Amino acid sequence: QLQLVESGGGLVQPGGSLRLSCASSGFTFNYYAIGWFRQGPGKEREEISCIDTSGGSIKYADSVKGRFTVSRDNAKNTVYLQMNSLKPEDTAIYYCAAHFGTPACLGGYFGFWGQGTQVTVSS
Repeated sequence: QLQLVESGGGLVQPGGSLRLSCASSGFTFNYYAIGWFRQGPGKEREEISCIDTSGGSIKYADSVKGRFTVSRDNAKNTVYLQMNSLKPEDTAIYYCAAHFGTPACLGGYFGFWGQGTQVTVSS
């Protein structure tokens, strides 16, 4: 059975840090580029990052560039999202998704999604 599970969310004060994990089971994890998305209250879903199958190419949305870092450990079937210098506007449900069709974050589509993990940034 295919599974993607996000974890690591929680409540953090502005300026703080959280590390999210996206763990997979039931498929060959290293065959897939993994995207990170978020959806804040009253906002559209936003793609914030994508990492290719090897971890050698990563893209970030301008909204998180310089503050968030994505990495992957294929041996552990896990992709990480390190979030630093968090701001209240980072409050959202964060999702990871497997990119289908190509090993890079180009073309194809995100065809399998996790359930999301809540990140709340508030003082």
